[in-house]
Amino acid sequence: MSEKLKVGILGGTGMVGQRFIALLENHPWFDVTTIAASSRSAGKTYEEAVGGRWKMDTPMPEAVKQIRVMNVNEVENVASQVDFVFSAVDMSKEEIRRIEEDYAKTETPVVSNNSAHRWTPDVPMMVPEINPEHMDVIAFQRKRLGTEKGFVAVKPNCSIQSYAPVLTAWMEYRPVEVVATTYQAISGAGKTFQDWPEMAGNIIPYIGGEEEKSEKEPLRIWGRVEGGVIVPAESPVITCQCIRVPVLNGHTAAVFVRFEKKPSKEDLIRKLAEFSGEPQRLQLPSAPKQFIRYLEEDNRPQVTMDVDFERGMGISVGRLREDTVYDYKFVGLSHNTVRGAAGGAVLCAELLKANGYIEKK
Repeated sequence: MSEKLKVGILGGTGMVGQRFIALLENHPWFDVTTIAASSRSAGKTYEEAVGGRWKMDTPMPEAVKQIRVMNVNEVENVASQVDFVFSAVDMSKEEIRRIEEDYAKTETPVVSNNSAHRWTPDVPMMVPEINPEHMDVIAFQRKRLGTEKGFVAVKPNCSIQSYAPVLTAWMEYRPVEVVATTYQAISGAGKTFQDWPEMAGNIIPYIGGEEEKSEKEPLRIWGRVEGGVIVPAESPVITCQCIRVPVLNGHTAAVFVRFEKKPSKEDLIRKLAEFSGEPQRLQLPSAPKQFIRYLEEDNRPQVTMDVDFERGMGISVGRLREDTVYDYKFVGLSHNTVRGAAGGAVLCAELLKANGYIEKK
């Protein structure tokens, strides 16, 4: 009998669900045994349900092709098949909040890529290298839900991954003001150029809801656990613009920072190279060996050269220089569907397992 944990993917036919399946192929700890989706896909094999809509650049894993897709709304039935689930369902926020808590109440941990629970006060929203201590609120969430093992944990928005880890590495210098513009890939909308041909050669200066997420979610990640809830940090103040650009994978951020305690450029670069966290200490399977790297070349980071750094789980930074209005400016790059979505959630699940929150039923 396999010692791997049995994993279900909720919303497994969509782009993020597909990314989960691709990333979990041959995972040393987790085995995808169950895939659930809408009633339109239920009853079909996964290969039939996806049809010609497989959007990954690697082939569909053979191990999942003949898995019979279940109805995601049949919560008890799906939950009985698995040890925990990843959630990538495409529903309204209210529906997602309800169905994720319904799964948790079956004593099934839920690790979600969705935004619906990111501001639920007792739900940890984690970048595992930054705020693993936020796992502590799970005990209070379980008390609220009436569960012993079930809970919901989430990862943050993909757009912040290219700059929030960088600012975290510099926290001892107390950043107080941040201006960021993110240039976001079309896969963040679940699209390819085949799906969205009008994006070729085009820029759209609006992505619904992204600016608020990009300004507020880092503050929750940097917050503290107090009284069984997460209290967001009050600084730095962040203002952001989010722009859709004709790139398939990779979110780039151009960022300006003002510090309370101004460091040298050499100090900032050294802090990036040295920054690591619990995933690196524990040598988790999906953890990048180097979380953040600094590139000296004037024309880096570039999506085509750098988006797959550390299998898409690392952050690339370049163009750090003093600014005439703020103290420093830089450019950051992260892979939005790996580190920013499914890969970040897989790393969260690995951290939760390593700390005893996810185990065999």
